[in-house]
Amino acid sequence: MIIDFHTHTFPAKVSRSVLDKLAGASHTAYFTDGSADGLWASMDRAHVDYSVNLPVMTYAGQVEKVNGSLMRNRESLLSEGIITFGGMHPDYEDYKNELKKLKEAGILGIKLHPAYQGIDFDDIRNLRIMDCASALGLIIITHAGIDIGIYDRNYCSVKMVLNVLKQVHPTKLVLAHMGGWGCWDEVERDLTGAPVWLDTAFSIGPITPNPTQTEKPLLPSNLSDEDFLRLVRKHGADKVLFATDSPWEDQADYIGRIERMPLTADEKQAVFAGNAAALLGLA
Repeated sequence: MIIDFHTHTFPAKVSRSVLDKLAGASHTAYFTDGSADGLWASMDRAHVDYSVNLPVMTYAGQVEKVNGSLMRNRESLLSEGIITFGGMHPDYEDYKNELKKLKEAGILGIKLHPAYQGIDFDDIRNLRIMDCASALGLIIITHAGIDIGIYDRNYCSVKMVLNVLKQVHPTKLVLAHMGGWGCWDEVERDLTGAPVWLDTAFSIGPITPNPTQTEKPLLPSNLSDEDFLRLVRKHGADKVLFATDSPWEDQADYIGRIERMPLTADEKQAVFAGNAAALLGLA
């Protein structure tokens, strides 16, 4: 079994325009059309059993509309192997009731994206959301580290993560991009062994430039195979989740990158599926 813990889809009528905008800002390529159908096709080619869909709320007014659509379509998406999370924005005031609705609808977690939401990860508004989500047993996954398309500041630094762990004690916190994209030394020094899961999304191997642009990504800072392996072993393979960030990586190619790593068979099984299945409560 293979579970991709970090993917994104958009409504089909706008997915291509959204991807073009994001690809222009980050100077990177995309590998599906960004729709649910595109993700299903990618999963079929790569033999991925489940993908976790992570919506990103860029303003508070999206929360009810997007979450409502995802709650209504949860079962149909699941029938095709897509496990959708909900999203939350720090400026959404009725977050407690919204999180309860997500929980009651069978949604297993929420996505936060401090960089796209223009707020530090350890801001009090995020702390309140995470405290409530944790009390409900929801998984919290956040973009961690620098965003490849936003360079003005790091909205989710290792220091901020450690502050959140100290203040909120979230029980199911997943840090995308191996704990902090582009901040690998800090992650390895200060975060390995902490009570968090790290996902592998967009963190290993070469970054594919946007073929329509001459500019290259400004921070081509993915982990080498050796650094990735050392980070997995220091943090513990039982706390690492396979993830691609599709459509920003090709699922089949990304599986190959990890398959080639000198991890043990048990470590690969845990990373590819076992850890995620346990966290998601899958049989």
